[in-house]
Amino acid sequence: MENSDLSTSSSPSSFKHPGQIHNRLRKFKDQAARHIIAFGGISVIITIVLIFFYLLYVVLPMFIGADIHPVARYKTDSDAQTLYIAMEEQAEIAMQVTDDGNINFFNTHNGELVNKISLDLSGQDIKSIAASEVDQSLLALGLSNGHARVFKHEYKITFNGDTRVISPFISYPMGEESIELDDSQQVISKIAIQDGEDALVMAVATEDNRLLLVTFTKESSLLDDEVSYEREISELPYPESKINFLLLDKEQSLLYTANEEGHISVYDISDVSEPEIIQTLQASTASETITSFNFLAGDISLLIGTSGGDVSQWFPVRDATGKEKLTRIRSFQTSSGITKIAPEYYRKGFITASDNGEIGIYHTTANRTLLTSSVTDKKITQVAVSPRDNALLLQDEDNQFHFYSVDNEHPEISWSALWSKVWYESYPEADYVWQSSSASNDFEPKFSLVPITFGTIKAAFYAMLIAIPISIMGAIFTAHFMAPRMRSIVKPSIEIMEALPTVILGFLAGLWLAPVLEDNLPGIMTFLLFGPPAILLFAFAWQQLPQQIKLFVPEGWQAALLIPIILIIGYVSFSLSPVIEQTFFGNDIRSWLSNEMGIPFDQRNSLVVGLAMGFAVIPTIFSITEDAIFSVPKHLVNGSLALGATQWQTLVKVVLLTASPGIFSAVMIGFGRAVGETMIVLMATGNTPVMDFSIFQGMRTLSANIAVEIPESEVASTHYRVLFLAALVLFVFTFFFNTIAEVIRQRLRTKYSTL
Repeated sequence: MENSDLSTSSSPSSFKHPGQIHNRLRKFKDQAARHIIAFGGISVIITIVLIFFYLLYVVLPMFIGADIHPVARYKTDSDAQTLYIAMEEQAEIAMQVTDDGNINFFNTHNGELVNKISLDLSGQDIKSIAASEVDQSLLALGLSNGHARVFKHEYKITFNGDTRVISPFISYPMGEESIELDDSQQVISKIAIQDGEDALVMAVATEDNRLLLVTFTKESSLLDDEVSYEREISELPYPESKINFLLLDKEQSLLYTANEEGHISVYDISDVSEPEIIQTLQASTASETITSFNFLAGDISLLIGTSGGDVSQWFPVRDATGKEKLTRIRSFQTSSGITKIAPEYYRKGFITASDNGEIGIYHTTANRTLLTSSVTDKKITQVAVSPRDNALLLQDEDNQFHFYSVDNEHPEISWSALWSKVWYESYPEADYVWQSSSASNDFEPKFSLVPITFGTIKAAFYAMLIAIPISIMGAIFTAHFMAPRMRSIVKPSIEIMEALPTVILGFLAGLWLAPVLEDNLPGIMTFLLFGPPAILLFAFAWQQLPQQIKLFVPEGWQAALLIPIILIIGYVSFSLSPVIEQTFFGNDIRSWLSNEMGIPFDQRNSLVVGLAMGFAVIPTIFSITEDAIFSVPKHLVNGSLALGATQWQTLVKVVLLTASPGIFSAVMIGFGRAVGETMIVLMATGNTPVMDFSIFQGMRTLSANIAVEIPESEVASTHYRVLFLAALVLFVFTFFFNTIAEVIRQRLRTKYSTL
C-alpha cells in the first residue's frame, strides 16, 4: 500500500515544472496589471467627465432667466388714487400713499390692513411725490400751497416666541409740520428730494413755471443728537418747455428735468450759488412721448420709458473736450407703451410695466431681457420691488393688487457681458473689464472673462517664447552631440529643476528677480540683443582655430566652453547698464518708456513671468524632447551617416523628423503647464486684468484669478459661479489643445514611422 501511494504521488503527470509555475504566475500578473491599468484609465476618464459635469452644474444656473410666481391678488379697502407704493425688506408689509393724505400699511399676501396713518395736510392737496434715492424710505409730498411734507416709513421687527412681528410706523426727520419751499405759495407740480450727510436738498417745479432748489443745511447740536436745518432757496433757469419729470441725483450735484415730448435739460448744481444748464437734448422721437423717467440704482444712469414701448439707458460720458455729456447707451423694446419703471435697489436691473398688463425684467449691464410676462389685462399703474429684489407688487387701473415672488438670482450674466465689450457706467467707451467687487453698494459688477483669458494666453506665450528655443535646442545638443559622460551630468541636473516648487519660483521672481530686472533693464535688453550674436561669433571663431588647439577639448564637451562666455556677456551687459541708461534714457528708462514711447512699465511684468515660468517649463520640454531624440533608432542615424550625410543633415532630415511626435508632445505638455500655472503668475505679476500685450505690463490669468478670488466669494453667488465658469473655460481650453496635440502627434507618428 505504501509503495502504491509513493508511486502515484511521484508520477510524471502530477509533477509541475518550475517553469510552468513561473509562466502561470507571469500570466496572472499580466492579466492583473492589464485589468488594474484599464481600471485606472477608465477611472481617470470618469473623474474628468465628472469634473466637467460638476463645473457645468455650478455654471448653468447663471444663464437661466428670471421667473415669477403669483402669490396673491386682492383689493384693499382704500378707493383713493394711489400715488406711491413700496415694500419693506421682508416683502411682508406694503406701504401705500393715497391722494387723500393717507398712508396705508397692509399685508402683501392678503391685503389685510395693518396700520393706517392720516397726514394733516391742513386742507391742501397733494400735487407731487418723490422718494430719496439714498434712503428710499424718505418721501416728500409737494402740496398745493408751496409747502412739502417730509416723512419716512419705517418698520420695527420684534419676535413673539418664534413668530416675527413687523410693526410699521411713520417718522418725521424735519418735524411734523409742513415745510415752506416757495414763498409765493404756488402749487408744487413736481418735486425731488435727496438726503445727504451735510444737507437735505429738494428741487421743486411750481405751477407758474419756476424751478427752485431748496437746500436745508444740517447743523448738529453739541449737547444732544438733535439736528436743525437752515434753509436756502435758489432759483434755476426754467427750461424751454414744461417740466413733467424732475430728478435729483444722490450726490446733489446734477438735476435733470424732462417733458413728455422728450426734451431733457441737465443742470449742474454742485455750486448752489451758480447753478447752470450744462446740456439740453432730445431723448425721444416725435411719434413717442416720455411716460417714465427714473434713475437706475446708483443715480448715474437714467432710464427713460416711452409710449412706444422703448426703454433706454443714458449716462454721462466724457467727450474729447473733457466735458460730460448725457449719452444714450443701450435700449430695450417692449410690446406696448411703458407706464412705470421700477429700478432694483442694489443691482443694475429694472422692471417695466406696460399699458397692456405686461411686465418685463431687464438688466442693463448684461443687456439682457430676463422675463416678459402678461400678468393682467388691465393697465398697470404702480410697481414696487422689494429691497431684496425677490418680490414684486403691482397695482392695475382697477385698484387691484398683484403680488408675485421673483426668482432672479444672476441677472448680471449674459454671453455679451462675458465675452463682448460692455459700456459700463462712467467709462468713456465700451471695453473688456474684470472687476468683481467694490466697497460701494452702487458698484456695477464687471465680469468680462476676456482680460483674464487674454492674460492666460499672454503668460503662456512669453513663457514658451523663452522655454521652447532653450529647451529644444538644449535637448538636441544633449541627445545628438554631447559626450555620454557630460550628458549623464547635464540631463539629471536639468530634470531635477522640475522638482522645485512653483511657489518658491514665484517667491523668488516676485521679491528678487522683478527688482533686479527693474534696476538693470538696459543690461537685460543688452544681454538679450547681443548675447545670441556673441555666442554665434564665438562658435565661428572656434571653428577657425587650428585643429591642434580644438583637439584639446574632447568631442562632445565643447558646450562647456560657452559657460564662461555667457557669464562674461552677462557681466559686461549688467556693468554697462547704468552707463546706457544715463546716456540714452536720461538716467530713468522707466520714465522714458512711459513718457517718450507711451509704454507703461510695471515692476512685475511679462518679462518676469516669462523668465520665471519659462524656467519652470524648460525641464518638462527638455526631458521629453531629449528622450524622443535619443530614442531614435541608431540604425537610422548610422545609415544616414554611412550614405555620406553630415551630422547636421542627419539631424534635420532623419532624427528630428522621426522624433517630431515626441517633440510636439513635449511642447504641448509644456504649454499645458504654462496655461495652468498659478503660483508663479500670482506672485510674479501685478495680477492686473489688463488687455495689453506689452512685455512691460503684467496680466491676470484664469488660474491666478480663481486662486485669488474664490476664498472671498460667497457660495452660490454670481461671483462664485463666474469663477467656476473660469475654471470650466480653463478646463475646456486645455482639453481642446491637448486633443488637437494628440491628433497631430498621431499623424506625425504615422507619417514618419516608415523611416
